[in-house]
Amino acid sequence: MIIRRMSADDVNMVAKIEAEVFSEPWSRESFLSEVETPNHIYLVAEEEEDILGYCGLWEVAGEGQITNVCVAPEHRGKAVATQMLEELLAYAQEMDIKASTLEVRVSNEPAIRLYEKLGFEEAGIRKGFYSHPKEDAMIMWKYD
Repeated sequence: MIIRRMSADDVNMVAKIEAEVFSEPWSRESFLSEVETPNHIYLVAEEEEDILGYCGLWEVAGEGQITNVCVAPEHRGKAVATQMLEELLAYAQEMDIKASTLEVRVSNEPAIRLYEKLGFEEAGIRKGFYSHPKEDAMIMWKYD
């Protein structure tokens, strides 16, 4: 498995995974825009030309906002998300980002455990942040 920057050529496969996993998926056009936007970093995990997962971060006023973390269901449990996020956070350090944040469904215990393992800590709750189904989000921050 390799972790690399997402390219426009990856967007169709990324959008397909997004639509399979999320109730309110981002569009192909949204991912294409992200690939082309300065200060936005999007990575894919690839194995034998198959996209296993993807993640992204926006640099906003010197902080990192992790926007997406997704692994295709058939590739979960193989540390794909861990490796992608470690690489994403390394990019953030290169950009001199000292703090990164994300939101996660309060019921997504595997993701919360992963983020905690990577140094993120709970900082609050956003009530009703998610819809389909409606659920609160845990706000998490990591400071370097």
